[in-house]
Amino acid sequence: MHESPFDAGLGRTPDSNSYFRTDVADRLLENLTVHVSHAFYRAGYYGWNAPEEKPSFNRLYYVSEGEGAVTLDGVRYEPRAGQLFIMPAGAVQTRFTPPHNPYSRYFCHFDARIGEWPLFQAGDDFHIADAEDPGRIKALFLEMIAQSEHPGPFSSLRVKACLLELLARCLESGGHAGFMDRFMQSSERSKLARVLEYIDARLQESLEVEQLAELVHLHPNYFIPYFKKQLGTTPMNYVQHKRIELARRLLTSTDTGISAIADRVGMEPAHFSRTFKKATGVSPSSYRNSTR
Repeated sequence: MHESPFDAGLGRTPDSNSYFRTDVADRLLENLTVHVSHAFYRAGYYGWNAPEEKPSFNRLYYVSEGEGAVTLDGVRYEPRAGQLFIMPAGAVQTRFTPPHNPYSRYFCHFDARIGEWPLFQAGDDFHIADAEDPGRIKALFLEMIAQSEHPGPFSSLRVKACLLELLARCLESGGHAGFMDRFMQSSERSKLARVLEYIDARLQESLEVEQLAELVHLHPNYFIPYFKKQLGTTPMNYVQHKRIELARRLLTSTDTGISAIADRVGMEPAHFSRTFKKATGVSPSSYRNSTR
């Protein structure tokens, strides 16, 4: 039978640990909520320079021309034309640009959270990146600005889509691959990560809410809303999602029999087939044939 990196009792290699961290990060980002309060384009000297301030919102900038600097919590940075950067909420901020060559900049004010956790906060690394496609970056900001100034019935969806792409480009192009690893390092996030790791390592076993709640020393009645608040789904729905996700990988990438895959994800074959079809719209065998 094909074994995944999460098989119970096998331990974790460095590669499987990396896979797990990426998997947890992806799952958390599925629950990211964002809101844009303002989007602007500004050229010229006035409006940029500001003494120390501590805003309650994040700022995302794209500098198209000029020179200048920002100071975050006492550390000075000098973003160049053609760069994206994020100024997180709660950081003490100072902005400067000279009158002879001022910044021209596209920017927005936004909030980004995973459950109750802010995605960006004071003390984070400075997120800055060279824009790999300046034309696309400008187009995304212009779309946000247009939708904000002339809102329609689906403007909020369009604005959020623009912001999500801009954030992804900034974090990817800036080499911030370890950003979500650091995000997971707080005690609360580490506590949740332990639960997700436990689930991934034991998909073949019978899993109960009581087992999972015990890992974080919570009564099941408190654990269920705690888990749902963080991931947007109940613990048992998450377990089923992970079982179907693993089954899809095995059906696509191995020749393992369907009964063996059902066993690998902790289900009886008949129950597995019904559950898989309900989740994907097709039977396991049809799914395997279509993906090949």
